[in-house]
Formats: sequence, structure tokens, C-alpha cells
Amino acid sequence: MSDAARAIAAYWDAAAAAFDDEPDHGLRSGRTRAAWDRLLRGWLPGDPADVLDVGCGTGSLALLLAGAGHRVTGVDLAPRMVERARAKLAAAGLAGRFLVGDAAAPPTGPDRYGVVLCRHLLWTLPDPAAALREWVARLAPGGRMVLVEGRWHEAGDTGTPYVDGAGPLPWSGGITAVELAAAVRPLVSALRIEPLGADAELWGKPVTDERYALIART
Repeated sequence: MSDAARAIAAYWDAAAAAFDDEPDHGLRSGRTRAAWDRLLRGWLPGDPADVLDVGCGTGSLALLLAGAGHRVTGVDLAPRMVERARAKLAAAGLAGRFLVGDAAAPPTGPDRYGVVLCRHLLWTLPDPAAALREWVARLAPGGRMVLVEGRWHEAGDTGTPYVDGAGPLPWSGGITAVELAAAVRPLVSALRIEPLGADAELWGKPVTDERYALIART
């Protein structure tokens, strides 16, 4: 692991204890949890699928996926995030596989998935375009990629690293739907954008910045 990767893992390890305090992270509110559950059921196949949750964090979305009958593999660089994800599903009596590793190059070997899911991760990556190519390569024929992303006003455009030693990030502060669609379109056969910013239940509060889901098919 590089020094930058160690610094990033340490940053998110330190954030793990309070990570679920954000309404859309912990999904502790029944209304917020139900809103995300409804979205996931609309984006994913109705039949059980193999789902790769990259940058899974504490496993809140993985919990919903497993509860809907999907077979979930979660990957996160921060060991403490992975510990919490494992504990969360175990407490619910649900199965899930969680691995410590780079979400941009998941350590899942030759496995292929019906769905690759990513929420609010691309802004943290030094080479998000390479990650997108890697994720598409992990999809089985006819698979789909679901990216929940946004462009956050408060982030600004300074390019300042959020972790010392990580270097400037090309999509720091997030990315607009138009820009992300342009990056993904050459990799897939079809995609659509679903705006999410107007649904305050998803975030536990009203938001004014751009938030959306990009759903693509290979």
C-alpha cells in the first residue's frame, strides 16, 4: 500500500465511528431508510443478483441490498468501515462478504457481478476515469452500474487534498451529471440520469446542490 493510500485509509478509519451520524449514511430514520430502499429496488434487478458495493463504508446500502435478497460483496479501503459493515449485517442476520481493499481496483479476482454500486466515492479517487473502466470490466454481460453522485456547492473548486499526501483530486467536490455521463457513455451501451436532489427524505434534510443517480447498462 502506498503512503497516500495509508493516509486515506487512516482518514476514513478515523471517520468510521461517527460516519453513521449523517442521516444518509446511517439510514437510522425509518423514512430515510425507506426512501433508499425504494430507490435501490427500482435500480436493481427484481431477482437476486450478485452486487459489488465499492466504497461500501459502514454497509448501510449493503444492508438494504441483502435484505432485498441480493448477494452483496462490499469493498472499502478503511478496515474500521469494513468492521462496522460486517457487524451491521451480522446483527440483522443477513449474509454479506466485506473486503478491505482499494475500491478503484476491488480485490475480487475474476468474479463478475450483475451490479456494481457506488455512492459518493468518485470525488475521493486520484484517477476516477480508470476506476470507471475497472468497474465496467467487473460486470457480467448485461450487467448494470449504479453511481449515486453529485456536485456539492460547499466543496468549492480549490483542488486541495482532503488528506495530506493524497495529492489533488480531479473530481474534488463531486462531478455534475453532464460530466459524469460524458465519462461513462463510451464504456456502456445505455445510461440514464435520475435527479435526486429534490427528495429531502433521502438526505434527512432539504439540499440545494446537485445530487443524482447514473444508471448504466453494458
